[in-house]
Amino acid sequence: MERFVINGQKKLRGAVAVSGAKNAAEAVICAASAADGVCVIENLPRIEDVTVLAGALESLGASCRFRDGHTLEIDSAGINSCVLDYEQARGIRTTYYLWGTLLHRFGRAVVPMPGGDNLGVRRIDQHIKGFEALGAKVVLEHGNVTVTAGRLTGANIYLDVVSVGATINIMIAAACADGTTVIENAAKEPHVVDTANFLNMMGAKIKGAGTDTVRIIGVEKLRGVEYTIIPDQIEAGTYMIAAAITGGDVTVSNLIPKHMDSLSAKLVEMNCSVEEGDDYIRVRRENELRCANIKTMAYPGFPTDLQPQMTALLSLANGTSFVTETIYDNRFRYIAELKRMGGEITVEGRAAVIEGVGELSGAEVCATDIRAGASLILAGLAAKGTTEIRNIWHVDRGYEDIENKLRALGAEIIRRAEKQITDNR
Repeated sequence: MERFVINGQKKLRGAVAVSGAKNAAEAVICAASAADGVCVIENLPRIEDVTVLAGALESLGASCRFRDGHTLEIDSAGINSCVLDYEQARGIRTTYYLWGTLLHRFGRAVVPMPGGDNLGVRRIDQHIKGFEALGAKVVLEHGNVTVTAGRLTGANIYLDVVSVGATINIMIAAACADGTTVIENAAKEPHVVDTANFLNMMGAKIKGAGTDTVRIIGVEKLRGVEYTIIPDQIEAGTYMIAAAITGGDVTVSNLIPKHMDSLSAKLVEMNCSVEEGDDYIRVRRENELRCANIKTMAYPGFPTDLQPQMTALLSLANGTSFVTETIYDNRFRYIAELKRMGGEITVEGRAAVIEGVGELSGAEVCATDIRAGASLILAGLAAKGTTEIRNIWHVDRGYEDIENKLRALGAEIIRRAEKQITDNR
């Protein structure tokens, strides 16, 4: 086990490049298993979740070879099993994207229930609704989801709630179904669009991705292609907030500025300077932070995956801020750790009330999930004294080489072997 040790109150300055999008990478890797041929996926983030997912495909019989740290070659011709073992899927939730690809090959898919961060109940009811509408039978038993069907048939599917996972999962399955599938109230996140673009390059016929209505005309088969993953919206946002929380001046490159609109607007509201270019955003903060209110929503609203990082920033803003979490019911677990660092935050259900403080102080804290870990890193960068963050394996699941990227900006952060814990934390 390892931990981060941070000496805070260093203003970050310089430029940092964003890696490929974690959420898009997971969907595209799974979708590649449907190809009748070899797929080469480029600009993958070098993170634990990508490695685990490649291992899951190999356990089914696929050949996965990393050409370098960011390029994965997937040959699915050897897939010979429709049953994914729990150990191969443990710790990640997106293996449900294999339902459709395994159904098309075997007429059956057995995949463990979603894992990943403990942010509350991982509801898959919209996934089930979609697959049942396509003609599949879905059974939950013994910790597994068993999906069976002959040839899937296109259908009109209205999602009761906007679900990124269900939208992507249904798109992948419907790509090779008979007839036309229409998804209404679809999610519009950038990685939904990226997955649709990948499927279309493979020969799928998908229109409307990025809007409320997605239309898929099923095709007989999908071909292997080379594809480049989009930049990671959440990693980009984390470094933008890092500039703001340290009073620094950071240019975040290799991003899509449009994806960052909701965050950029809030940073400007909080008294930061935000300058956009074609593929970069420069964030500067010279004056006192102003308070703001945040409400997480489906894209293009404020992303839930940036909520913990923004809460750390709001902890230092002048005045009272309110954060409302509408996506996950257990996303505030990290608040107790921020309070150990001097944050004045009260949680009431899905809302947090934040009274800005003049200064955070270093403490020993524990990451509870990927974005919570990022939040604690940001707080540590701004805090007086030394912060030690345990359970940083959470962070490694979603951020590539984060400590070296931050060090290049002037942060004092190092990775150390976990010391022996003698208290009851």
